[in-house]
Amino acid sequence: MSVEITWWGHATATVRDSGVRVLTDPLFVRRLAHLRRRRGAVPPAAAAVADVALVSHLHADHLHLGSLAKLLPGTRLLVPRGAGRAVPGLRRVVAARGLRVTEMAAGDVCAVGEVRIRAVPAAHDGRRLPYGPSRVPALGYVLSGESTTYFAGDTGLFDGLAEAVGACDVALLPVGGWGPYLGPGHLDAGRAAQALARLGARCAVPVHYGTYWPIGMDAIRPHEFHAPGDDFVRHAGRLAPDAVVHRLVHGECVRLEPAR
Repeated sequence: MSVEITWWGHATATVRDSGVRVLTDPLFVRRLAHLRRRRGAVPPAAAAVADVALVSHLHADHLHLGSLAKLLPGTRLLVPRGAGRAVPGLRRVVAARGLRVTEMAAGDVCAVGEVRIRAVPAAHDGRRLPYGPSRVPALGYVLSGESTTYFAGDTGLFDGLAEAVGACDVALLPVGGWGPYLGPGHLDAGRAAQALARLGARCAVPVHYGTYWPIGMDAIRPHEFHAPGDDFVRHAGRLAPDAVVHRLVHGECVRLEPAR
């Protein structure tokens, strides 16, 4: 069976593997605080249909309560351990929508149908900014079914990345952000290509770029909005020449055949 990946924008993607629909960091809004969606339509209602949704960390563009409220009742939801304590609104959404939530720590495994989902560490600020000091470790996830797919969430490069993730066929890697400057704990296009080289994945899909941008800042370092996808393709060609990069446009789907 093939594996399909649809990129909806930012860190939101649907991975279909072994008959299981996995949704990553759902964000289904045109505007979030000072950010406005500048490229790609807001994902259709069908994008919220999933067997399991993954939340990588507590930042509002990754754990977005309004978007989680669009999930169908009974959807499985995996979040970092401590998320329910740190974000009280999450408990209300889970109860109102009848979601089946599991809090995960690095190393934990959850099976959904024929797909095994393993939480792995990420090098990223886990606080629910700007609301409080509670720190909940950020995560990535490794999905093992017909193929093995790594969803990095938000992360910087860190020692032991490849060992934590293990062998993978596909890597969904963040290559940019939502503003003109990236702080620590992020991958830009060059560092994402280094991560791809370390992982040895045979395919990569760049995410987390070219979707949201601060209102009124269109003229400030616009290349940080437009260029990361193409820059990642260029850097990956140099650092990980055996990998195939699929630079998707918003709403586009790619079908990947599992390794033989």
